[in-house]
Amino acid sequence: MFNARPLLRPPTQVGTGRNTCGASARRGRPLGGGTGYTGTIRPTGTPVRHLDELIETLAGARSGDTVYVAGDAVIECTERIYVEELVLELPGGVTLASDRGIDGAPGGIIRSDSLATRPLIRTTGADARLTGIRLQGPNPRRCLEHHSRAFREGHGGHDYYYRFPTSIGIDAEHPRLRVDNCELAGWSHSAVHLIRGAGHVVQHNFIHHNQYQGLGYGVCHDVAESLIEGNLFDANRHSIAGTGRGGSGYEARHNVELGRTLSHCFDMHGGRDRKDGTDVAGGWMHVHHNTFRAKGRCAIVIRGTPEDKALVERNWFRHKTERGAIRCEDRVTVRHNAWGLTDPTFT
Repeated sequence: MFNARPLLRPPTQVGTGRNTCGASARRGRPLGGGTGYTGTIRPTGTPVRHLDELIETLAGARSGDTVYVAGDAVIECTERIYVEELVLELPGGVTLASDRGIDGAPGGIIRSDSLATRPLIRTTGADARLTGIRLQGPNPRRCLEHHSRAFREGHGGHDYYYRFPTSIGIDAEHPRLRVDNCELAGWSHSAVHLIRGAGHVVQHNFIHHNQYQGLGYGVCHDVAESLIEGNLFDANRHSIAGTGRGGSGYEARHNVELGRTLSHCFDMHGGRDRKDGTDVAGGWMHVHHNTFRAKGRCAIVIRGTPEDKALVERNWFRHKTERGAIRCEDRVTVRHNAWGLTDPTFT
């Protein structure tokens, strides 16, 4: 799952100056992170290589500390999760790091094959950071037949569907989690699950193959707010999603959808999905300067009315029309986008 590097061919933007639409990289901040990323951290002590070392070091870490995973390490959590329901706890103010992007390194791996990994990592305080790491989950598949069978007449619907366990990479209930320069793949519920808190940042990651039918999120919000920028997304069901509960929202900017998606790319649920008697689709959204290469489905769906407003601007869509690219209701402004990717890259 981690063998293939993301293929990002130019261009990712169209237009000039203030009229530019689509994603662009900044110096030292390549789209998707990796080689050229200048926010990397180098170890100052002996990096950890084994699970027991990692657990012990995280337990003793204090705010301001960095726990470093060796770049050639593969930390296997499967057995301990299956037998003990292990969760790695990342304390507030602590950075969990590896060497992705340093001299071309792919980064150390923390992984699980246990289908019920929920989650692999949980933050226990504010201002935690995960950087330069590869998190490999147990299920990169779509599982279309399971979903279809579950919701066929007489097969139990949600009760049947949820008997098959799902997995989460990172859970955060405290504010200001930062996930940067990582590769996150194979998480059937979500790679990054923002349950509560504001000020979260998910930036310059490669997030892919989180595509389990019915769930399958790259970044998922409950009552949380975040900035999501500079990521490469591919083969997710929804790369960004939200339950749509009041008080939630996200800004998504300078991200690229590489082309494969099971459903629409960016999402916000509404009250009809939650069946809570409202039409609320989150608090707010600002989706700008993203490039959507995915074809065949809407790129953005807002399934109700935001409490404040949603603004969709300066994006570059493969779709030829606004109606084909965006499905939304009230309090959504769509303006100054570019339609139709016609260069040879987009075939």
